Amino acid sequence: MKIVAINGSPRKNGNTSLLIEEMFKIFQAEGFETEVVQLGNKPVHGCTACGKCREIQDRKCHIKNNLLNVCIEKMIEADGIILGSPVYFSDVTTEIKALMDVAGYVTRGNGHLLKRKVGAGIISVRRGGALPTFDTMNRFFLINQMIVPGSSYWNFAFGKNKGGVLKDEEGIQTIRILAENMSWLLKKIKTD
Repeated sequence: MKIVAINGSPRKNGNTSLLIEEMFKIFQAEGFETEVVQLGNKPVHGCTACGKCREIQDRKCHIKNNLLNVCIEKMIEADGIILGSPVYFSDVTTEIKALMDVAGYVTRGNGHLLKRKVGAGIISVRRGGALPTFDTMNRFFLINQMIVPGSSYWNFAFGKNKGGVLKDEEGIQTIRILAENMSWLLKKIKTD
């Protein structure tokens, strides 16, 4: 089984990446294949609702979104999907928002390709805005008929500078419990 994480932070090795690494330690110990795609700080374009993805039915966006198409294909192939984002003005980064809009339109219009996959959003936050960001990601998962595991608290950790999230003991514990619950859920789904 495979889990793909999309890092929406423009800082490739920043706090969001550290949260993904914490989850991956547990996933790898449980025998899951893992992969990270760096989306943050890359050129992407939001959905224009041109409808070509639905007309052509090739599971792709047709407006020069090569990296988003890579992300979409990896999401379709994966059993579990992690979206990681820092908080930018009380919401996800523009790259994650573009991915959610484009992937949602493409996969829903090509037969609901994310249906019954397991998805979780994780957030690194300096101070405020974590809950609206968490809500944005969960709405993406839920409208795509995905299954969203819970944790002992909301899936975010506080930290300003690189490595700051690792000092948030409760945040890291929340992320680890999320990974444990996601692992358990994926194994249960695969045995049915």
